[in-house]
Amino acid sequence: MKQTFNRIDKGLTLVLEWICIVLFAAITFILTLNIVVRFFPFMSMHWFDEILELLYGALVFYGAAAVWVTHSHFSVGDWISKYLKSVRARFAYRLLVEVMSLVFIAIFFWYALQLMLQTEEQTTAFAMSKKWLYACMPITGGIMVLYTLKNMYLELASIVNPALVVDQGREDLNH
Repeated sequence: MKQTFNRIDKGLTLVLEWICIVLFAAITFILTLNIVVRFFPFMSMHWFDEILELLYGALVFYGAAAVWVTHSHFSVGDWISKYLKSVRARFAYRLLVEVMSLVFIAIFFWYALQLMLQTEEQTTAFAMSKKWLYACMPITGGIMVLYTLKNMYLELASIVNPALVVDQGREDLNH
């Protein structure tokens, strides 16, 4: 099971990283083009705002999913675990944090999906559906829900069998 999780993690992380790299490169290109067009007006950039909105939104949400998958998101740290004497209590505490995360992310996912499915608006310049603008939110929310469920499974498995913590590379909770 661990090897399967690791392969999926690495593959998804690679995909999310490349999505973010491509989005960032596109933003950089469009911003540079906008500067050039101000000095050498050889084309209209009436579409600039809506494409930039699409790219920035996607970059933020795909980047958030990437850091969620890799546990690279910022936090105040796990300063409570060191006060819990039992290893199982530490995992129970971490499971509680994952449950709270799941509640938030599930609500985000649900409302993002509803927004995407219910919108009928179109962008001004290209008259494309704003569903494309909003699609990144339920996609990345779904990824984060699945990874929170995975994390909950690992924490629950560690409560049942604390020896698994060494296999998961989380020796810090044994102390």
